[in-house]
Amino acid sequence: MGVPKGKYAWTATVGEKGQIVIPKQARDIFGIKPGDTLLILGDEKRGIAIPPKGAFAELFGVAFQEKEGGEE
Repeated sequence: MGVPKGKYAWTATVGEKGQIVIPKQARDIFGIKPGDTLLILGDEKRGIAIPPKGAFAELFGVAFQEKEGGEE
């Protein structure tokens, strides 16, 4: 059984300061550059997720856009 296209798995080691290094292949695939800010989502039962860095841009744009007619 092969790995489905577009699916990946990596490991990372947590350092003494609680930092992890994102593997180079993952940074390349997802376009993560030094200085980027990533959103970390956590659920005590399901674990931690790091969604693609642009995943919430549209949602935030809709949530914070001004209402039509000049209302705020």
